[in-house]
Amino acid sequence: MVLRIDFNSDEALYMQLRNQIIFGIAAGRIREGDCLPSVRQLAEYVSINMHTVNKAYALLKNEGFVKLDRRRGAVISLEADKERVLEEIKKEIALTMAKAVCKGISREEIYRLVDEVYDVFANWEQSAE
Repeated sequence: MVLRIDFNSDEALYMQLRNQIIFGIAAGRIREGDCLPSVRQLAEYVSINMHTVNKAYALLKNEGFVKLDRRRGAVISLEADKERVLEEIKKEIALTMAKAVCKGISREEIYRLVDEVYDVFANWEQSAE
């Protein structure tokens, strides 16, 4: 698994780790049923504290991206609660849109950005097949 953690970033390490795993799932590099490395293995691989990895895994579990199994560890398991996910995304988008309005970014510019970002993931899925 390739992870890009920026130790100079203002973003918390556990959030970077969580985001990289979500990007990996979206890109098809990590699939449903795949086991993530153990907390200890990933902490050593990325050179971060085990508690940081634990926090990222717990967040991924709460968000429905992984299930924690005593024998297999963290396993990718994408729950299908689409309505809940849509509500969460709506809240995240609302803050992003508020920032855009404050900075004078137009609706058309936002649409263009959304299409551009969505196309990146669509292309990852097609190249993974």
